[in-house]
Amino acid sequence: MFFSARAVAQLGDTMLPVALAAGLLQHGHGAGAVGAALASTSAAFAGLIVFGGVIADRFDTRRLMIGADLVRVCTQSLAAALFFSGHVVLWQICVIGFVNGVAGAVFQPGVAGTVPRLATDVQGANGAIRIAEAVAQLAGPALAGVLVGFASPGGVFAAHAATYTVSAVCLLLLRLPPRVRTGAARALKGGRAFRADLVEGWREFRSRTWLWGVIAVWCLYMITVWGPTTPLVAAEIVQDHGARSYGLVNSALGAGTVVGGLLALRLRPRRMLRAGAFGVFAFAAFPVTVGAGLSVAAMAAGAAVAGVGMAFWSVMWATSVQTQVPADVLNRIHAYDVAGSLAMMPVGQSLAGPAAGVFGPDHVLLAAGGMSFVVAASLLCVPAIRGLVRADAPGDPGSRP
Repeated sequence: MFFSARAVAQLGDTMLPVALAAGLLQHGHGAGAVGAALASTSAAFAGLIVFGGVIADRFDTRRLMIGADLVRVCTQSLAAALFFSGHVVLWQICVIGFVNGVAGAVFQPGVAGTVPRLATDVQGANGAIRIAEAVAQLAGPALAGVLVGFASPGGVFAAHAATYTVSAVCLLLLRLPPRVRTGAARALKGGRAFRADLVEGWREFRSRTWLWGVIAVWCLYMITVWGPTTPLVAAEIVQDHGARSYGLVNSALGAGTVVGGLLALRLRPRRMLRAGAFGVFAFAAFPVTVGAGLSVAAMAAGAAVAGVGMAFWSVMWATSVQTQVPADVLNRIHAYDVAGSLAMMPVGQSLAGPAAGVFGPDHVLLAAGGMSFVVAASLLCVPAIRGLVRADAPGDPGSRP
C-alpha cells in the first residue's frame, strides 16, 4: 500500500511542471511566472517542514499523511477549475501552490519514519520506492503532454487531484506495526514544550557533521543548479519544441532514474555517501544539453544520464539518514534534512527568470551544469561525508555520530 501510494503520488507530481509551464505560457506569462508558481510551493514546504517533523513525532503519521493528501485533492481540483474556466491569475495559482506546500510539509516527515517500520532491508526498500517513483515519472510527463495537447492544462490538474485521492486511499488501507517509544519519545505525547522538541531535533542534527555537511553543500546546489534548472528547462523546451517534447525529455529522466534505482538495489558500497556523490556529477548532462540547444534526442539522453546519477545518490542518502539516526528523532531529523536541502530552492527558482533575462536562459543552464561538478566535488572534499561507513557494515565500530 505504501509502495503504491508513493508511486501514484509521484505520477501526479511529475505532471505538474508540464501543466504549469504550458498553462501559464498559454495565458501570456513567461518563465518567471513558472518559477514563481513553483517557488510558492517549495517555499512553504521548506519553511514549515521542521514544524511538521515535530508534529509527526507527536501524532499518528499515517493520519497526518492522509489529511495532507485530502487537502491537496481540494487545491488541485480548484486549480483545474480555474484553468478550465480560462480565468487564470498568477497570484491565485501561487496561493494554491503555497497551500500545497503546507500540506507537503505535514506529509513528508512521516515518509522517512514509515520506511524503517515496514522494511528490514531499508536500502532495498528505498531502492524499490525510488524505482516505482521513477516509473511514474516516466509516464507522468508524457501523460501530461497528451492531456495538454488534446485537452487543456486543467485536465492535468484534475488528474493530479485524482492521484492524491488514490494515495489517500492506499494510506487509509495501510496497517503499520506499532511504533516503539522510549521515555523521551513518550514525553512528546505527554505535553513537553513544542520549542523543546525543535531544539532537541536541532541538537541531534547539529551533532552529525556528515548530515549538516551534506545539507550545507545542497543549499549551494539548490540555488545554482536545481532551482534554476527546473523552470528554465520547462520553459525552454515547451517554447522551442512543445509540451509533448518536454514530456518526452522528462520521461527519459524517469527512465534514467529507474536504472539508478536498480543500481542502488544491486550495489552495497561500504561508504554510501562517497559512492553516491559520484552520481551527482552526472546531473550536469541535463541542463548542459538543454542550454547548448541540442536536439530533443540529445536532451533526452542527457536527462537519462542525470536520472541515473541522482537516483543512486538519493537512495544512498535516504538510507544513510534512516539507518544512522535513532528512530526516536528520525522524523525531526528528516524534517531538518528536507528543510535544509530545499531551503534555497525557491531562491534559485525565483532568480531563474531575472537571471535568464540578464544572461540568457542558455547561459544560466550551462552555468548550472558547471556547478553540478562543483557540488559533487565539495561532497567528496568533506572527510565526514566521504568517510561515513554504513550502519550495517561488518565490523563497523559504530558510525552513528
